[in-house]
Amino acid sequence: MNEDESCAANSQTSHDGVNTDVARARWTLLRQVLRQKQVDNPEVKQVSVRRFATFDLFDRTRPAPGDPAEEQWVEYRSVFFPEYSAFLRDNMGPLRVNEVLNSFDNTGNVCVWPSEEAMAHYCLHNRHMFTGAVCELGGGMTCLAGLMVAVCADAEQVLLTDGNDKCVQNVRGIVERNEKAGKFGSTCVSTRVLRWDCELDISTLEAHFDVVMCADCLFLDQYRSSLVDAIRRLLQPNGVALVLAPLRGDTLRMFCQLARQAGLLVAEQRQYDAHVWDVHLKMLREGKEAYDENIHYPLLLTLTKGSPAQ
Repeated sequence: MNEDESCAANSQTSHDGVNTDVARARWTLLRQVLRQKQVDNPEVKQVSVRRFATFDLFDRTRPAPGDPAEEQWVEYRSVFFPEYSAFLRDNMGPLRVNEVLNSFDNTGNVCVWPSEEAMAHYCLHNRHMFTGAVCELGGGMTCLAGLMVAVCADAEQVLLTDGNDKCVQNVRGIVERNEKAGKFGSTCVSTRVLRWDCELDISTLEAHFDVVMCADCLFLDQYRSSLVDAIRRLLQPNGVALVLAPLRGDTLRMFCQLARQAGLLVAEQRQYDAHVWDVHLKMLREGKEAYDENIHYPLLLTLTKGSPAQ
């Protein structure tokens, strides 16, 4: 895929939107604005229309002031399982215009999204599920969910992946920092660029993983089918995939349809965690304008291998 095709894919659907036409228009406008400012202002700190930020599942603690090298780091500690924490690179530096315009899927470049946070909490709460080999797909700049699996579970291997080079470079630094802090125990944690639409990326890891997971990765129309195929092929015969994502219009429904057509069995849960559900109901009850169930409340999909579709 060339740079123009990647850019078009990024413009197809917004991470915080549901309508393809609206999302395309938003990205087109964004590209125009950034290109106009490229000479005068070559860096953009953040490109995000995120309105609802967190389900309050993790505390963020910065190191003591005084060491400039530490200022970009923050410790994420679980509110409900405080014995588990991990260091994340919080201030990842400015996002350059050419990265927004030309890189493969930049949606994970700027923040930890609520679905990733909820997935990380779910992994902590259900840490007994994670043994053998585990892979996170599309983990963005932090791969927080996979990182928490490496911290809390008895998995032999955890592979943290994204399709974007910049994301994987940052995650690699995060892994090194947490290894030095002794966060992973005996779990082998590695990182790599993994594109769902790249045959070489998928074939080298085919049928390797007991658990594959991803958070809020269903919104890019062009890659939804590739994601389904990647999940199917990466899973061992008795493996399980965990997908956490909001409805975002028809995007979740379309993903489920493609998964079933590929021979995967799909189970859907709305109430998979008491706290996340309570926050969701509170936001709805109080009528918070910042909260939109359609784009902010993630549902849990559990996928397993079944018989091929007839």
